[in-house]
Amino acid sequence: MASSSVAATPETEQRGFDPSPWGDFFITYEPPPLQRSEEWMITRAEELKGNVQELFKTCSSTSVKMFLVDTIQHLGIHHHFQDEIDAALGEILESEFSVGSSSLNEVALRFRLLREHGHWVSPDVFDKYKGEDGSFKKDVTHEPRGLLSLYNAAHLLIHGESTLEEAMTFARQHLESMRGCLKPPLDKQVKRALHRPLPRSCKRVETLRYISEYGEEEGNNTTLLELAKLDFNLLQHVYLKELKSTTEWWKHLSGYIDLSFIRDRLVESYTWAYVLYYEKDSELPRSILTKMIVLITTLDDVYDIRATLEESQKLHEAIQSWDESAVSLVPEYLQKLYKELLMTFKNIEDEIPININYDIAHLKKSIQNHVTGYLQEAKWSHRNYKPSFKDQVDLTCLTIGAPTVCTSMMVGMGEQIMKQALEWTAGVPNVVVAAGKVVRLMNDIAAFEHRKCKGDTASSVECYINEHNVTGEVAIARIDTLLEYQWRTLNQARFENRPLLPALERIIGLALSATFFYDNRNDVYTLSTHLRKTIESLFVKPI
Repeated sequence: MASSSVAATPETEQRGFDPSPWGDFFITYEPPPLQRSEEWMITRAEELKGNVQELFKTCSSTSVKMFLVDTIQHLGIHHHFQDEIDAALGEILESEFSVGSSSLNEVALRFRLLREHGHWVSPDVFDKYKGEDGSFKKDVTHEPRGLLSLYNAAHLLIHGESTLEEAMTFARQHLESMRGCLKPPLDKQVKRALHRPLPRSCKRVETLRYISEYGEEEGNNTTLLELAKLDFNLLQHVYLKELKSTTEWWKHLSGYIDLSFIRDRLVESYTWAYVLYYEKDSELPRSILTKMIVLITTLDDVYDIRATLEESQKLHEAIQSWDESAVSLVPEYLQKLYKELLMTFKNIEDEIPININYDIAHLKKSIQNHVTGYLQEAKWSHRNYKPSFKDQVDLTCLTIGAPTVCTSMMVGMGEQIMKQALEWTAGVPNVVVAAGKVVRLMNDIAAFEHRKCKGDTASSVECYINEHNVTGEVAIARIDTLLEYQWRTLNQARFENRPLLPALERIIGLALSATFFYDNRNDVYTLSTHLRKTIESLFVKPI
């Protein structure tokens, strides 16, 4: 999220990045009046929530309840029904679905839902769909929904699960052969899954797509669909207010620090915070995340584009001291940035309610560690040194911003686990590193085509090419296998520290966000005009 896909060359320094496509849009924007008042929408949504709670009580079977949970999650309204979902998962966990009447779709969905929520399920549940030779039976190849469900479920595999590797290959082969023969909306869902399976998709963006097609589903529930649309539109009102205030904050900050060469990506930073924390009551995490992403992007551009090595060292020294008096150490053109960095943290500290036990010292330390990484990158760049692939990835999976973002996200944890989750995350456990590697490697793949002729700091792709004397495509193929390893590490973490599962789910969400911002080898955070239509759909256009 911090790294740009534009090279640090004299030409870049002079022209800077493309301007924001948004400017003051969200400061002045007034949404057109809706057909119904906001008060009516809130009242109607509460009524529909009650109806959905009744649905949970009146489900005719565990299987029906399981499909209800999946639909509610897919429509993005699960935050209203956490107690009901937790109870349903307990019931689903006790139901083995081992009888012959259970379909592949049911067994695979049960597997996916339980694993996603940190409940261990053995892949042996799929053995009954295999023949004596150990391969999947041909009769399941005529069940497209079952194959799609199997394909999605198999992507929750951990290290060493060859059965699920086989399931992925088998399901993918037969789903690809069905393309062009499926009816909507299944055809669109299969196409999306083959590109990016559900467990590795950015949830909120997938929700936007699914709401638009759920009405085509056989047996769709109009109550769920109406609530999903109302909830989405009501949340847009919340986001528009936040976008106005954060744009005003950025307008002041960018005007004051007066660094024309940095990226103006406030709206994109807010969008990143939004896909990590979209719930209505998560304004504080969104606010802090947005500011942290903006600050690390700004610092990244300073180190990458303008600062000399000596200036980089001075800025690093000042940030390590974290004191206003250290401003004299900083080059004059960066002194206002340094002051604003300290002031932003002071304001965040004041912004955190007294009843939230979030120790901001951990966030300060993460920023200090972050710029230590930037300084090391600057040394490599200024000395024209190409590190080994391993050294490059080990450093840049941190400077991409994962520890800072993950530490920021812990402000949204519940009181019971806040202190433990914050200290655990601030210690940069393996799961934070894995999430950082997903973001970093996807960023570098997206940036490679644009950067490889520019001569800036070597990316992981370039380091691999240099170290192994291979082509770009071979290097990217190898990096794709490393990405798969990180996904499996993240999956495995769900079963290793269940009390911290809420924190872990947010960290996994960071990895998932990379599949949105760096999809199709594009960096839509930096080259943000590609993101405009999606941002409009998320924040401006009601459903």
